[in-house]
Amino acid sequence: MEAEKISKISRRSLLKASTGALAIPGLAFPGTVQADVKEQLATLIDLSRCNGCVDLAKPSCVTVCKEINKNTIPAIADPIPVPWPRKTVEDWSRKREVSNRLTPYNFIYVHKADIVWKGKPQTIYVPRRCMHCDNPACATICPFSANHKQRNGAVVIDQDFCFGGAKCRTVCPWEIPQRQSGVGIYLHVLPALMGNGVMYKCDLCNQRLKEGKPPGCVEACPREAMIIGPRKEIYAVAEERIKAMDGYIYGKEENGGTATLYVSPVPFELINETMKKKPGQPDMKPGVERRMAGTDPAGKLALIAPVLGIAASAAAGFNWLSRRKQKVQEEEKDNG
Repeated sequence: MEAEKISKISRRSLLKASTGALAIPGLAFPGTVQADVKEQLATLIDLSRCNGCVDLAKPSCVTVCKEINKNTIPAIADPIPVPWPRKTVEDWSRKREVSNRLTPYNFIYVHKADIVWKGKPQTIYVPRRCMHCDNPACATICPFSANHKQRNGAVVIDQDFCFGGAKCRTVCPWEIPQRQSGVGIYLHVLPALMGNGVMYKCDLCNQRLKEGKPPGCVEACPREAMIIGPRKEIYAVAEERIKAMDGYIYGKEENGGTATLYVSPVPFELINETMKKKPGQPDMKPGVERRMAGTDPAGKLALIAPVLGIAASAAAGFNWLSRRKQKVQEEEKDNG
């Protein structure tokens, strides 16, 4: 019965481009999918199906993600302004090929976990990227409102508004967002004093969703280890799969709930033991709590207060941004 339901969902419920439209029960998408569809989407990553694409140089999800986002980051300032007082510059522009951790140029990677479960050695492959939390502290705390939770479930950073302060990374339990210095609006405001680049992470291929296409990682997976669809249906499929495999689920409760669920035939406590949390390589501690619970309004006010004192300088940057966006809109109109 479970297999029949999965097959049905795979054919009819998941995001699949078909004559310019997506077929998802309960959602009628004329033409292309809009990013602000009322019903949220969720992703299911089934660790019993992922084999890390061991026969390839890189996992398919990593390769396609890099290809889709290869032109996301604009040209880097040369030289990159050194911010005061921390004097910390994060420049990945010469390490774009890195694929074994999260970077501004690599939004997903696959962790290999060698464990022993029920007396048998097993190897589990774990694709890691943004969890797209239900109530993301990263979006709440951003003083410039550069980070938003879309109606479709994606958590998206607008690089036109981000100053690279990395508060989003600080409050993320997994420290997912990664910074690229030398790009962004701060270069047009106070490059040595205000900001330090732009934060980057997986945005669930939000632009592809707008075009009626599934996220690249979902589409590219040769073993259908990743599927995406209406949240309620994906959650139901996850519950059926863990029941069938006598397995475990991750993301349902973590950080207050997420739009990314993992199911696994082995406990996530064991998987987490193989992970040493370090920059760009998050752990997978079960039951992780939301770091900003109950403090969101005060935290945001505290962060934005220093900004108010340099409003005059910031105005020049926002005027630049306004002109830039207007130019982009005109170009899109000309091309449309």
